[in-house]
Amino acid sequence: MSEAAALGFRTHSGWAAAVAVSGSPRKPVVLERRRFEIADPDVPGSKQPYHAAEKLDVESAEALIARCRESSTLLALGAMSKLVAQLAKDDVTVVGAGILFASERSLPNIAAILRSHELMHTAEGEFSREVLVAAAEQCALPVSRVKEREIWDRATSLFRLPVADLQARIDALGKTLGPPWRQDEKLASLAAWIALAESG
Repeated sequence: MSEAAALGFRTHSGWAAAVAVSGSPRKPVVLERRRFEIADPDVPGSKQPYHAAEKLDVESAEALIARCRESSTLLALGAMSKLVAQLAKDDVTVVGAGILFASERSLPNIAAILRSHELMHTAEGEFSREVLVAAAEQCALPVSRVKEREIWDRATSLFRLPVADLQARIDALGKTLGPPWRQDEKLASLAAWIALAESG
């Protein structure tokens, strides 16, 4: 019988920290840690498509953002499929993906976004996260959307462990891998741990 694992992601403009976690709800184990590149260097503006589209007319802006979304989704899908396939060779079945989100505020249309620098930054973040959601769905992985500011409360409720205990366990996970084990990897691993627990 294969071992179950979940993937966890924390995104940035053009890339994401990716972690694969297996084990039990009480004793998670990190199997893999990677950086997913999701900005296509052959598509100008793909690292920050809304900023790249700022000076364009609405129709051209929509076309650029759509092109960036398509190329970034393909990159994310390729990286995710490769990781899932590699884990399968070790008899590990990926059963879900935990993706860190911001507040998930609803965004207006592209024209309104491009008129606001603040909204452009929010849209860039949503763009990266939704690219990973689309890739996970194409890999047939259930997605756990985890709001970053609520992640410790959600984990405390799910695992019935105090925050200090959870943080100590997450910190300890990185010791088996060595550096880097930054906030990106820590939060991505906790998102994966949550997705793994919720998959069962």
